[in-house]
Amino acid sequence: MGKNQHVVKRSNGWAVRGERNKKDTSHHPTQAEAIERAREIAINQQSEVVIHRRNDEIRDKNSYGKDPCPPKDKKH
Repeated sequence: MGKNQHVVKRSNGWAVRGERNKKDTSHHPTQAEAIERAREIAINQQSEVVIHRRNDEIRDKNSYGKDPCPPKDKKH
């Protein structure tokens, strides 16, 4: 399983940064573009995308690998 990819706000737009990396992987003018790039990387690495708000709070997470806590099947 690869590194989780974080989508974070920067002064000039949004960035994708691998977890515990010192440098950003890529920069994008919009959050949507950064999310799409992070998603591509996460699919390739079977990891998770962690989307942050402008204030750095986590807004959402999406898993693209083996999820250690998959949702329970709902029985009708």
